[in-house]
Amino acid sequence: MILHIVFGQSSVANLKAAFELDPQLEGEILCFEDDLAVGPLFILDTPEGRSARRNWWHMLQEVPQPVLAEGEEPAPPEDPVRSLKARLREEEELEVWIWAGQNACDVCGYYWLISQLDRFSGRIHLIYLNNLPFLNEKNAVFYPTHLHQILPKEFLKAKKLAREVSLAEFELDGEEWHRMMNENAGVRLLEGGKKIRGEAASYYDKELLQQLTKEFQKANKVIGQVTGKLKYPVMDQYLAWRLKELIREEKAESRGELKTMRDFEVKLPGGGEEEAAPAEENA
Repeated sequence: MILHIVFGQSSVANLKAAFELDPQLEGEILCFEDDLAVGPLFILDTPEGRSARRNWWHMLQEVPQPVLAEGEEPAPPEDPVRSLKARLREEEELEVWIWAGQNACDVCGYYWLISQLDRFSGRIHLIYLNNLPFLNEKNAVFYPTHLHQILPKEFLKAKKLAREVSLAEFELDGEEWHRMMNENAGVRLLEGGKKIRGEAASYYDKELLQQLTKEFQKANKVIGQVTGKLKYPVMDQYLAWRLKELIREEKAESRGELKTMRDFEVKLPGGGEEEAAPAEENA
């Protein structure tokens, strides 16, 4: 039995379609949604760390905190890997295939899992599509960065890349995950291979400011212009949060409610107003 692990729902459809082309590939798909390329990671292997990350996401999405009775403590978030480890203990024939595209979300997700699955060495496999050529709909060669870009028939080629994660990788990549947690950067970028570089949460602010003008624009238009120029996409929700932070810092002005990116417009400070014409000199 193969348990395929992907990061993000967009990766599921084409992988599932590939099962119909190759029964040997067929198995269950487990999808982890959290994009670990952005946001806090500090002590994420503890209930406190998971609570801090959950609260950060609530802040990002402007989700109201639940009202608790006096003296009541919020329920700690579940450990998303706990049930996976329980299955591996109970189902001795179960093998895990971790699929990772050449992007920070998938690579960070890989590091996160590997740091917790070392006791199951020999049953954990990695398929990392690192700078590998595939064919697109027009039968032309391209280099995908994300799994959803790969046609179902091309997954049959990709499965040949599956290999056991070595004992050395469990050790070294587990250490890399702990380095990333302690660094606790706001944004994590893939530099090539599996090398992750941390940057401040404000890393994309300059790109957002470059798209602003002295006239109001829809926030979603500004965000779309930024993501269209990036080699590796960044979550719209993250960029919308950064745009709101720029407004709070008075580096940008807005009108409309600061809810979703479709609810407000944004521009550079002080722009969009008619300037007084210079007084004419008397002849």
